[in-house]
Amino acid sequence: MMLTLPLAHWLTSPRPNETPIAWLGDHIWTLGQLRYDVAHLAAALQQQDGARWALCAENSYLFLVALLAALHAGKTPVIPGHSRESLLNEQRTLFDGVLSDRPLDGCGPVQVVTSSGESGAGVQPLPAIDPHSHVELFTSGSTGHPQRIVKPIASLDCEASLLAARFADRLAGCRVIGSVAPLHLYGLTFRIFLPMSLGLPLHAAMIQYAEQLAALDSQQRYAFISSPAFLKRLDDKLTPPPVEMLLSAGGMLPCQDAVHTAAWLHVWPDEIYGSTETGVLAWRHRQHDDAAWLPFPGVQITAEGEHFRAISPLILAESGLLLDDILHFNQDGTFQLVGRRGRVVKIEEKRISLNEIEQRLRDLDGVCDAAALAITRHGRQSVGALLVLDAVTREKWQHSAGALELSWRAALRPWLEPVAVPRYWRIIEEIPVNSMNKRVYAHLQELFHETA
Repeated sequence: MMLTLPLAHWLTSPRPNETPIAWLGDHIWTLGQLRYDVAHLAAALQQQDGARWALCAENSYLFLVALLAALHAGKTPVIPGHSRESLLNEQRTLFDGVLSDRPLDGCGPVQVVTSSGESGAGVQPLPAIDPHSHVELFTSGSTGHPQRIVKPIASLDCEASLLAARFADRLAGCRVIGSVAPLHLYGLTFRIFLPMSLGLPLHAAMIQYAEQLAALDSQQRYAFISSPAFLKRLDDKLTPPPVEMLLSAGGMLPCQDAVHTAAWLHVWPDEIYGSTETGVLAWRHRQHDDAAWLPFPGVQITAEGEHFRAISPLILAESGLLLDDILHFNQDGTFQLVGRRGRVVKIEEKRISLNEIEQRLRDLDGVCDAAALAITRHGRQSVGALLVLDAVTREKWQHSAGALELSWRAALRPWLEPVAVPRYWRIIEEIPVNSMNKRVYAHLQELFHETA
């Protein structure tokens, strides 16, 4: 594997203070400024009793400051995966305080992360990072409750090294931009760990619109960390930026979107397969629809009954982990993704727990029972909700269904990802079950079938 810089040496390696680390518009943050900002925040954190601090900064440079400061201060960084105040308040037991790039209310102790602009000259040496340090991420489990996933720093360093061995030659000389936030493992790995381990400048902002891509400095070369949801919205009437490498992950990239993207950016996408639990498992260079996936070195995926088990240097358990996906292996060891199991689905690259949606629906006033399903119409996947209402709410719905549905959506938005808020609604007398008193979701799907 190619040698990469481990996180413990990001600030202490013998590089000049003028080394560029991140940029936003015309502003550039240097290694010296990073050293100063981390030292300043780490000193403040060392005065705090709490051991576990949630990282909720969407600015990637400030997220980097928060991550390093927490680790150098001997704290555990916790990444809840969002920065919504209402949900952070509900999840207060997961952390002792919050590191954010904006003020937050009702979330316990909040330390707002800022950059001083100091050069870093004369900064006192930081405490060494404990080699056993880890990051905690939270993602929706099959029960709908946040699932805690521990990622040792050594494992994240290993993942960056694994990726560098595959992609470093193509990444050389690039600036790293992305349409995904560092609040999830994909963004953490590819927008923070990979550029920092290879000494590549990272973009502090998240690309949200194709116009932002077209406005990038054409004198630079970029590696674009993106997702299928963003790539399908590209506007080929705009001037393409000089993207040297394009990475997509988080869901399946439809072939027509890969072709359209390649025609505009003049580069075919590389796709990454993996999950928060497993880390990266496989990759493919997408130039045709049935391109196969190739496992990364050291990754073994084997059939186990109707399931598949992955064993990897990035998975802590020696026995590996069972995958949520159905795979079809070829004789050469490559494979195709066939489908997904369980009650966790991916919509717009967001991993959505249907069980959690059902819990939130049952919390709505007047809702006695609920079921949530993934509904596909016109090539687009959304959430459908089946509701059983009490008598008073059912009468309201009969007189003003549209207004009631709008109020339900508004009540759900503080708790759910936008794509998890139901788009389709059905009101029924009771949720149908089979002879074993189990819901048969394939039968529930029929209630959403469109009629001519």
